[in-house]
Amino acid sequence: MNQRELKRILSFTGFGFASGLPYVLVFITLTAWLRSEGLDLSVIGFFGWITLTYSLKFLWAPFVDRFSIPVLSIIGSRRSWILLMQIIILISLIFISLIDPTNNLLIFALVALIIAFAGSIQDIAIDAYRIESAPLEDQGNLAAGYQFGYRISILVGSSLSLLIADAYSWPIAYQLMALIIAVNVLFSFAISIEEKNENLVKLNHINSVVEPLKDFFERFGIKLASMLLLIVATYRLTDIVMGPMANPFYIDLGYTLSEIGYVKVVALIATIIGVFIGGFLIKKIGLYRSLMIGAFLVMFTNLFFSLAAISEKNLILLSLIVASDSITAGIVGTVNITFLTSLVSIKYTGFQYALLTSLMAFLGKIFSGFSGIFVENFQEMFGFSYGWMTFYIFTSALALPAISLIFFNRSFFKDKQDVDSLKLLPTQGEKKSYDDDKYWKSKDNPKNW
Repeated sequence: MNQRELKRILSFTGFGFASGLPYVLVFITLTAWLRSEGLDLSVIGFFGWITLTYSLKFLWAPFVDRFSIPVLSIIGSRRSWILLMQIIILISLIFISLIDPTNNLLIFALVALIIAFAGSIQDIAIDAYRIESAPLEDQGNLAAGYQFGYRISILVGSSLSLLIADAYSWPIAYQLMALIIAVNVLFSFAISIEEKNENLVKLNHINSVVEPLKDFFERFGIKLASMLLLIVATYRLTDIVMGPMANPFYIDLGYTLSEIGYVKVVALIATIIGVFIGGFLIKKIGLYRSLMIGAFLVMFTNLFFSLAAISEKNLILLSLIVASDSITAGIVGTVNITFLTSLVSIKYTGFQYALLTSLMAFLGKIFSGFSGIFVENFQEMFGFSYGWMTFYIFTSALALPAISLIFFNRSFFKDKQDVDSLKLLPTQGEKKSYDDDKYWKSKDNPKNW
């Protein structure tokens, strides 16, 4: 690995951190803040809908592809969007730290929505920037770097913020998060260089949506494309639905914010291990087996939380359960990113990747908004502990649709056993025309696999 490649990986570690931190702060950590203030689980669950902005980002992805930010565009089109959104997120975090959620819940929610909206736009630019920065055979390294940074942000945004909130206050915790974002921006932009994507097709208005969608279905065919989209939509259902209830669950079991924070340190270490296991699995056993292993692991490790629900308070047991879940999250994250990247055309990177990641989270986010209601209803039927247990059994079962879909479409993956053979489109250095009939009749076209 040369110095240029190392800097590129490190820069996307920073961008992964920048992508993950606002999401963690409004989707995960915010739930702990609200629960510690005594808000109902049903209200907390509805806050999960704030992050639907991430699931709808394909709607504004064409604008990110078409336009650069005036003045800031000197640093590159993608980076101009990233920088502006980081500034908005930073200011909004400071503002939300000054709001009391118990007395001004609506304003609190609106500011959280602004953070989520800016985060979703930033993600479009970061994802497109990553895809455009290297050919597909090198995307595994960038995905691993991105995931590493993303998981560090989870540690910082959940563990560190919880420790600070417990020691001082929630406002101070969120103000510190704003400061950390500022430092990370300086680091990421200092070592990154954006090269213009000559293959990017900038379309206007309706065509900015129609043409990328047309391209996707033409490359894979209507039947296969539909199946792939269903896999994308269901693969992360389990962990997304359970997300808003994680911290309230720990708090309801009697764990302090500091104890939860320490557990999340274990989670980070475990996740990092999982990230690299995910990259290793893809290289050694291929995408199909990696996706299947990840889906089964998600289902079984999630069941462990049902054990915690009916057990006495035990920090070691909780740490082991969270560690197993985090290893799985690292594996699934890396595998899923590689899978999504393999489906994207270099001509429409921003929109297509945004559409896929939006679809990936949409169903989960819809269900997650009702997660608090699920828990409260299960508790009414089965009692406090068994209600939580039933909730985690329910979320584990949500992995079954993805497992079935991957299995019944295994021929798509098995014909392409490793990352190198998943190359669906030319890299930036290649000038192959996809209007050429030779491509559509060749083995490179997935319709002919």
